[in-house]
Amino acid sequence: MPNDLGKFSLSADKAVLVVIDIQERLVPAMPQDVYLRMRASVDMLVKGANLLGVPVVTTEQYPQGIGHTVSELAHACEGTVIEKVSFGCCGEPAFLDALKKLGRSQVVVTGMEAHVCVYQTVLGLLGDGYNIHLVRDAICSRNKMDYLTGVENSSRAGAVIATAEMVLFQMLKESTHEQFRAVSKLVKARG
Repeated sequence: MPNDLGKFSLSADKAVLVVIDIQERLVPAMPQDVYLRMRASVDMLVKGANLLGVPVVTTEQYPQGIGHTVSELAHACEGTVIEKVSFGCCGEPAFLDALKKLGRSQVVVTGMEAHVCVYQTVLGLLGDGYNIHLVRDAICSRNKMDYLTGVENSSRAGAVIATAEMVLFQMLKESTHEQFRAVSKLVKARG
């Protein structure tokens, strides 16, 4: 029985980057070292997506109460921002409409928290037939057990687990890509 490797494929012309709920009033609840590493990975992905022509969709969970996207990411994520009250992004019709208008089949998922909004979004997107690439170094939760369980269950459900660097280099495909040097600089700058 041959393996279906198609879901592991990632292409800049088929992908969309989703940044989930990295908001001002949620950040203090996260372990700060974990949050800072996650934010650096998300920042690298957003900048790389911009270089590669990959659209970015950002969500904000009840911004009246939790605040908006953190200032360090807000400018880069200002293109399409969807407000929501459902934990899973797919519970907000405007989110699904935005994805459908883009006409892309692969969704690169980042944000917080891994076991709540991120996990429920992964399940919703898989249910809608999207190929999901969950970026494990670009998501976080308040505690490690919740994070690990969110990642594990997402994988079991059918999401491909990746890292930010894997995502960018998979979308580049080869070192002769016109944005290879620029993306490589982003990777080196993150550390």
